[in-house]
Amino acid sequence: MESKLIIIRGNSGSGKTTTAKSLQNHLGDGTLLVSQDVVRREMLKVHDRDGNLSIDLIQRIAEYGKDKCEFVIVEGILYKSRYGEMLNNLIQFFDQKTYTFYFDLSFEETVLRHNLSSKKMEFGEDSLRAWWNPNDYLGVYGETILTNDMSQNDVLKVIMNRLQE
Repeated sequence: MESKLIIIRGNSGSGKTTTAKSLQNHLGDGTLLVSQDVVRREMLKVHDRDGNLSIDLIQRIAEYGKDKCEFVIVEGILYKSRYGEMLNNLIQFFDQKTYTFYFDLSFEETVLRHNLSSKKMEFGEDSLRAWWNPNDYLGVYGETILTNDMSQNDVLKVIMNRLQE
């Protein structure tokens, strides 16, 4: 089986997790979803700092999926400065069969989307502003930029079309 790696990144509240879960449901059984928040917050309970334990575990879980799952989705804020080396290692590990997406939304759009999400009671605009890191592109070949004007359905269509290439 040739596994495909899908990386979905962007600022907090941009729609990454919603997109990744919808994509996993659409792609079907055996699609591995590796969520930065689940690994870091729930499994390890570590702060998002340089060298935190979640970086290595995200990589190991994603690597586990290669040749076992048709699709492996890695999603999260995944700051380039902190997670970029690991993500580039995964891209190499998956023999370049990788599709990378980045939510490049305005801060205002991010706040709007966050306020429509289930996490709106967990944190607010002040936290979003503190975590804000615009234009954090990986700069890898084929990185697709997702913008303000794209609905959830538009984003899923873009991803599905890229997977057909």
